[in-house]
This record gives sequence, structure tokens and C-alpha cells, in this order.
Amino acid sequence: MALFKSSNPTLQEKSYEGTIFQGIGTGQEMTIKGTLNKLGFLLLMMSGSTIFSWSQFNKGSDPMPLLLIGVFGGLALALVMVFKKQWSPYIAPGYAIMEGFFVGTISAIYDYKFPGLPMQAVALTLLVTLVMFLIYRYRIIKVTGRFRMIVVIATAALGLFYLVQWITYLAMGSPIGSFTNAATPIGIGFSVLVVGLASLNLLLNFDTIEKGVEMKAAKYMEWYSAFGLLVTLVWLYLEILRLLSKLNRN
Repeated sequence: MALFKSSNPTLQEKSYEGTIFQGIGTGQEMTIKGTLNKLGFLLLMMSGSTIFSWSQFNKGSDPMPLLLIGVFGGLALALVMVFKKQWSPYIAPGYAIMEGFFVGTISAIYDYKFPGLPMQAVALTLLVTLVMFLIYRYRIIKVTGRFRMIVVIATAALGLFYLVQWITYLAMGSPIGSFTNAATPIGIGFSVLVVGLASLNLLLNFDTIEKGVEMKAAKYMEWYSAFGLLVTLVWLYLEILRLLSKLNRN
């Protein structure tokens, strides 16, 4: 059975290939504490660029440049890390900054339309993360092979649906399945399901990191694992933000 399976493409078995046992006897193996420290640093970096991009929006600056820099800059750095994991200690902080530009701009736009909503989303994201950690810690939900398979398939299907929506929006000016964006019972229900799916991905991430520590992956995998967790946390935050905006439109 595969040791590292996650629907997060940055935290999968092949991501750790060539890193297992590299730290044995050197004191340079991956640890949970080290991974959490790296995650804290990345969140701090992201918070700085988030505040900057938010302030630029409030000053009346065009939000699109920072938004596009965040999206495409973050995507480029993420792709580099996927193929060059050993570069993660140097690239992950840059990715966090790019992600902050994107998150800060999106959050500022939502805050303009629904004052205070981003802060509510942040609080709920932290709460959900804590709850999912406790669920994983006490094995209330066990991360079995079947569970992984279900979450992976569901996440892949959602990603494909979002991609089709984006393509049809660019091509026709109206995305297919636009009902998922509406503040209707169906639209709200869709967002609830997506938030639930993002939350379940956290369980897979925790399990993947724990297995990496058990197998003594190389020290730089702490940065790579922290980057993977950051990806899931940002996704969860954005989906919660989207859900709250629908609830506030009713």
C-alpha cells in the first residue's frame, strides 16, 4: 500500500521519492515540529504581503496587477517546487508572498462588498483546521486507503469542474454550472460540500506529513510539506469566504 497519498498534488507519494532515509544518522531528517515552524514562517510571510495588497486596494489602486502577480507568480513557483523539491527552502517563502498578494486582493474585494467578512473567514478557517487536527489526532476519522481514494477522486472532479467553469467563462462570458455561484439553497449547499471536501484534505495532509516523519524524509521536505499545507489552508479559506458571501446575500 502506498505510504503517501493525498489529493493535494503537492503532498503525494511520488513527491517524497528520493527523499526517504536521506536524513538517517545526520540529524537532518524531517520532523513534525520543524514542519510546523516552517508553516508558521510561511503564514507570517503571506500575512505581510496580504496586508500590503489589501492596503493598496483601500488606497484605490487597480487590484488586477497584484492579483495576477499572485496567481501566476505563485503558480510558477509551485510548479518549480513540485519538480525541484530540494529548492523548497528558498522558493517556499516566495510562494507565500505571491499567495499573499492574491489572498489580500481577493479579501479586500470581499471586505469592500461585505465588511468584516474576511475576518470571519479567517476565524472559521482556524477553527476548522483545529477541529480537523483533533479529529486526525484522536483517529475519530481514520485515513484509510479507501478514504484517501474517495477524497482524491472527489477533489480531482471538483478541480476539473472549476477548470471547465473558467474556460467557459473566458469563451462565452458565462460559466457552465453558474448556479453554484448563486446565493440559492443549491449554491449554498454546493459551497458547504466544497468546504467539507477541503477540510477532509487536511486529514490527508496530516497523515502524509506524519508518514514522512516516520520514514525520515530529508530535512528540506519540512519546507515542501509546509508549502503543501499552505495550499490546502488557502483553498479552505477561500471556499469559506465564498460560502459566507452567499449567506450574506440572503
